[in-house]
Amino acid sequence: MRRTLITAFSCLAVAAPVLAGDEPPPNFAEDTLTGDWGGNRSAAAKKGFEFEGLARIDALRNRGAISNGSRHISHLDFKLKMDLEKAAGWSGGSAMINVVSDGGWGPNARHVGAQMGVTNVEVGAPTTTRLFQAWLQQSFLDDRLAVLAGLYPIDSEFFTMDSAGVFIGPQYGTPADLAQTRGPSIFNNSAFGLRAKWNITKSVYAMGAVLDGIPNDPARPKRTAIRFAKDDGSFSIGELGWLPEAENEKFKGHAKAAIGLWGYSTKVNDQRDLDAAGNPLQRSQRGGYILGERSLVNLGGEQERFISAFARYTWTDGDSTPVKNSVNLGLHVKGPVASRPDDVLGFAWSRAGMSQKWRDVQAVPGDTKSGEDVLEITWRVAVTPWLAIQPNYQQMRNPGGGSAPKAKLIGARVDIAL
Repeated sequence: MRRTLITAFSCLAVAAPVLAGDEPPPNFAEDTLTGDWGGNRSAAAKKGFEFEGLARIDALRNRGAISNGSRHISHLDFKLKMDLEKAAGWSGGSAMINVVSDGGWGPNARHVGAQMGVTNVEVGAPTTTRLFQAWLQQSFLDDRLAVLAGLYPIDSEFFTMDSAGVFIGPQYGTPADLAQTRGPSIFNNSAFGLRAKWNITKSVYAMGAVLDGIPNDPARPKRTAIRFAKDDGSFSIGELGWLPEAENEKFKGHAKAAIGLWGYSTKVNDQRDLDAAGNPLQRSQRGGYILGERSLVNLGGEQERFISAFARYTWTDGDSTPVKNSVNLGLHVKGPVASRPDDVLGFAWSRAGMSQKWRDVQAVPGDTKSGEDVLEITWRVAVTPWLAIQPNYQQMRNPGGGSAPKAKLIGARVDIAL
């Protein structure tokens, strides 16, 4: 992985000293901690090379559930985005290299044991540095059709709700039921595959992806690998969406509705049912989701300040995963007070419905519950354009889907744009 990091930064170094183009670059001097690097960063952006860096720390203290205690997690994210038309005259071409490094084993693994998790940067391996995204994309038909190939995480585009992005809970990204399947290509473990997106109209789109059914090499969880093993199979997902405000240039809020379906080509063991020989029945893992988000009202008559609501329902067959379905509901308040227009206040509730088959095979079946519920309240305070501090509170009932005591977590997230 050291070679991966060196390669990514070498690409950036080559890109930096090029001459300026016609389009204005992002305001790196004000929006990032490390600034414009003596003008080289802006010059690179004008030529099609744009570098993004993020340092994130989550610190949470839990009371209840498995045990009381405090944990912190670190997350580093480096992206090199490339507009290949500007950089090399490749019409309609773009690319990305993305390296992530995650450290610390978080509060859910040690203290809560929730099915949904408690922070979206907690990973299975205590310390992992990976090449997370590495893809090429080609656009056709005046950018109405785009085809992408490479290491690609589906949670970067599918089942997303922008208004839910402020929350720390991982269930507002990848649905809890899908996250528990045999190998979705999601943070921080992506798979190689293809994605196509077709903008049918300015407000209606369809997209689909086919990827390796098992990302990386499970025997070496800390490494990045493109490995097509015999039993991996494939994972497929499709989404049809509507963006009702896509043609309204003055609109600043959230407006989206979408429905999606997903499934694997290979089968897995049923978690309860057996065949005539006493072996687990083989089941296909399939599911879907429906979601919507919409800005409801502007605050103080300002387009940049608004209240949005979101809702998502997801489902699986319930044959092979503890979670059978999930519900996410929430409010996103942008600029809750006039003096802080860039702050975001959020209130959200989620429920993970437990599979009956999972409940039946537990050591004490009567000790399980029908669902796990969590309330999250958070306020993302934009201290500067590059620094945000986000106090967070979560209260979880039936953590893990059992009768463990209620979990109460309080803490904060710190984000630094590098």
